[in-house]
Amino acid sequence: MPHLSPTTLTTDEQRLILRATAGNVRDHTIISLALGTGLRLAEIVGLDVGDVFAPDGTPRVRVRVRAAIAKGSRAADVFLPDRLVAKLKRFWRWKRERGEDLTPDAPLFANQSGRRISKRRVQFAWAAWQRRAGFDRVYGFHALRHYAEFRIMPSACRLLKDSASFRWISRAGAGSDRHNQSPFRKASTWSSGR
Repeated sequence: MPHLSPTTLTTDEQRLILRATAGNVRDHTIISLALGTGLRLAEIVGLDVGDVFAPDGTPRVRVRVRAAIAKGSRAADVFLPDRLVAKLKRFWRWKRERGEDLTPDAPLFANQSGRRISKRRVQFAWAAWQRRAGFDRVYGFHALRHYAEFRIMPSACRLLKDSASFRWISRAGAGSDRHNQSPFRKASTWSSGR
């Protein structure tokens, strides 16, 4: 049985979506966080202000994904790219100007009522932003994780294009289980070259 590779955005689609969302600070930050870190939707909406920001509003370079929000209740660390840190600084200013709660246990991403934004709301916004950006298809939010996976691990995985499909080819071979070797859970292993 052929292995179907995960759907992922093209580099052009990534540029289009970031350009389309640039005027909406919250949604732009959510999408940028997914693209830059590979965090799952539930992990993103479950983040608290204190998970991402120090008390003075400085973005943390290493974000701790608490067991309470992580898949399988496995806590992990995620490192933020420099470009994402700059966007988070802008997001902090935006939250402060709007009068949103900036205490460490407040939701990082809030709805208009100030409560934690729902996964459903983010999925709805994600689909709407894709249409506004002119995508010829609508991707699920998880495609952002796959985009990040391809971008973060270029030496561990290659993306090959067969006429109409994409396949994962892993350094360990066809029998490897790439989900158990996620770069987002073991960033230090991949960066050290082991």
